[in-house]
Amino acid sequence: MRVVIIGGGAVGSATALFLRRLGGAGVDVQVIEPDPSLAQASSARSASSIRQQFSNAINIRMSRFGLDVITHADEWLAVDDEPVSLGYVPSGYLFLASERGAATLRANHAVQRAQQAPVCLLQPDELAQRFPWLRHDDIALASLGTEGEGWFDGASLAQALARKARALGARWVRSRVVGFDQQAGRLTAARLDDGSTLQADAFVNAAGPWAGAVGHLAGLDVPVHARRRTVFMMDCPTPLPRTPLVIDTSGIWFRSEGTGFIGGWSPGEGDPDPDDLPLDQPDLQQFDDRVWPALAERVPAFEALRVRSAWAGYYEVHPMDHNALIGPHPACANFILANGFSGHGLQQSPATGRGVAEWLLHGRYLSLDLAPFSPQRVQARQPFIEQAII
Repeated sequence: MRVVIIGGGAVGSATALFLRRLGGAGVDVQVIEPDPSLAQASSARSASSIRQQFSNAINIRMSRFGLDVITHADEWLAVDDEPVSLGYVPSGYLFLASERGAATLRANHAVQRAQQAPVCLLQPDELAQRFPWLRHDDIALASLGTEGEGWFDGASLAQALARKARALGARWVRSRVVGFDQQAGRLTAARLDDGSTLQADAFVNAAGPWAGAVGHLAGLDVPVHARRRTVFMMDCPTPLPRTPLVIDTSGIWFRSEGTGFIGGWSPGEGDPDPDDLPLDQPDLQQFDDRVWPALAERVPAFEALRVRSAWAGYYEVHPMDHNALIGPHPACANFILANGFSGHGLQQSPATGRGVAEWLLHGRYLSLDLAPFSPQRVQARQPFIEQAII
C-alpha cells in the first residue's frame, strides 16, 4: 500500500508513525510538508495542554492515549535509545460554571466519571478553600481534574513523532500540494509545486488549518476553517501559587507558565483564513478588550497584570459540532480526513494517527472506535457535539 499524507504536523506525523509501526515494510508512507521546522504549524503555536474533561467518552479516551504517549515518550518515541523530553507538567484543568452552566458541568462530569476520569466537582465553599486567590461569589459549580491533566511542549511532541516516523521508514517530501489527479471517483496522484507527482492508493488530509484548502484542490468540501488564537504571556506583581488551567465563565482561560502566566480567549468566527493573516500578527487589542477585564474580575491580583509578549496560532475549527472529522470523505473513499479538532488536536494526535492507520490497513478501527467522527455525519446533518470546548 502507498499512502501520501498532506501535512507533517503532529497529526500527520502520528499517522505516518503508526502506519509504519503497524504496517511495516508493507506500507510506503510519504509525508508532504513545505516547512519541516513546523514554524507555522498549530503544533508549534499551541498552548499544548492535555485533559480528560470532555463531554464525550471517545474524546476522553483519545486524550488518555495521548497522555500515555506523552508521559511514556521514551517507550513510544525514542530513536536509538535517546531520551525524549516533552516537558510534561502535571496540573489539572479547572472549569468554572455559573448557575446557567452548572447543569452542563454535571452532565459532563457523569460522562467523565463513567470513564473513570479523576475529576471532582467543587461547590463554591470548596472552591474558595482550595483556591483562595480566586473570586467565586458568582460561581455555582466547578470541575477540577485531579490527575491525568497538564501541559507539555507541543513543538517537541510534533518533532518527536516525525523523528520516530522517519526512523521507522516514513519519508518526508519538502513541497506543497497544488492539485490532484483523479480517476473513477478516486484520487490517484498528488501534484506538487515543483512539477512532480506522487502516486498513491490513499491520501490523508492532515493539513490542520489548511485542510479546507487541500480539500478544494481535490474538488471536495472539507468544512474546516482556520481561526486565529492569540496567546498572551503575562506577569503579575503579586505572587500566586501555581494555578491549574482555569476556564472562566467568560470563556477566557489562563494558567501558570514559569514565573508568570499565559492566557487568552477562544477564537471567534470572523477571523480570516490562514493565507490572509500573517502569523506574526497576534491580536494585541484582544488583551484590553477581553482578556484583562475578565481576568481582573476573576483574580483580584490580576488587576495589575501586564503583557510580556504574545503570539498567534490557528485553531482548525469544525463549526458544526467542534469535533474532529476522521475517516474517508463521503465523496471519495481514498481521501481520508484527519481534521477539524477545534483546539484538542495536539493532545489527540497519537490516537488519531493510530486510528487512521488501522482504518487504512484493516478497513476498521481496532483500538478505539472513531466511527463517531466519520465525515458522513456532515452529509447526514447529524452533529456529534462536544460541549467542553476551550
